Amino acid sequence: QVQLVESGGGLVQAGGSLRLSCAASGGTIRSKVMAWFRQAPGKEREFVGGILWSGSSTYYTDSVKGRFTISRDNAKNTVYLQMNSLKPEDTAVYYCVASTRVSGVTVSPLMYDYWGQGIQVTVSS
Repeated sequence: QVQLVESGGGLVQAGGSLRLSCAASGGTIRSKVMAWFRQAPGKEREFVGGILWSGSSTYYTDSVKGRFTISRDNAKNTVYLQMNSLKPEDTAVYYCVASTRVSGVTVSPLMYDYWGQGIQVTVSS
């Protein structure tokens, strides 16, 4: 059973940067598709971006393209989300997720087996 723990969230001013980390324990993420979702108050959970097990390809939702970058270090069992040029609309709880069901990145939260507890990111204007 894989446990995912996010860290690095917090409060930042618009235009600032944050780097989220997702550390896995209880199993390896080496062969798993990893992704980040977020959920703002009153809104549905939203796909942010994902990365293949090899790290060779990444995918992002349009609203974060060019600002967010996902990377992974399989040796450290860790995935990262670098967030630059943050906007107030990026405010949300961010979740790290892992899938054993798919070989490619999918935007459906139903395809991800493992979820972190979530971490708050707040961007002030």
